[in-house]
Amino acid sequence: MSDNKVALITGASRGIGKACALELARRGCDIAVNYHSNTEQAEKTVAEIEALGRKAVAYQADTADLSAVKQMFRAAVKDFGKLDILVNNAGVVDDAYLLLIREDSLSRSLDINIKGYFHCAQQAALKMLSKKQGVIINISSVSSVLAVEGQSVYSATKGAVNSMTAVMAKELAPKGIRVNAVAPGFIATEMLDSIPDDLRQQYLKTIPMKRFGSADEIARTVCALCSDDFSYLTGQTIILDGGLSL
Repeated sequence: MSDNKVALITGASRGIGKACALELARRGCDIAVNYHSNTEQAEKTVAEIEALGRKAVAYQADTADLSAVKQMFRAAVKDFGKLDILVNNAGVVDDAYLLLIREDSLSRSLDINIKGYFHCAQQAALKMLSKKQGVIINISSVSSVLAVEGQSVYSATKGAVNSMTAVMAKELAPKGIRVNAVAPGFIATEMLDSIPDDLRQQYLKTIPMKRFGSADEIARTVCALCSDDFSYLTGQTIILDGGLSL
């Protein structure tokens, strides 16, 4: 990957988002760190990026709020001078069986997991158009292609991510902007740690590789898709799940 590219990662204060931010920084990128509410964790991410010798700035914004997203992208381009990469990662998981889904939870999932991705992709594309080059990576989930009980809402939102990725890619390809998605399986993050141990063990048994993935493995895949090594790849959803969906 070329040095001195600028990447904005949503939900970069922890988990997969943070791993992507750090890996992109290791490969020569300056990083705009988006976060929703945990300022302390976001500043820790900034400090770790700066320790790698790259520039980093934290931006608080709820990606479901278009005005906040517009303000964030304006500020990032002002601070860094450009935008080359967007990693759409901020999302929520609120599992519930169909008969127990709450309206407020449904609305929040749709707002962040779908509208938030549209907001950020739209603003990123507008910033990339003048250079006729850029990369957008949407973080999806294996739940987009695999039925997991209690995840009808989450699965629906991530299925939408896969579909929007393909359409965005087709629309933006003539503009020099590539759009792909990465769909992780069970990844060892704080989200997985919150699941009861007996349930985690059940999940583990369903994975052919017999292990959970790591956030760093997802981050390395994201970085590869951002590089010129995959300059002819667009509109695809790459599933990283240890064989879970086979």
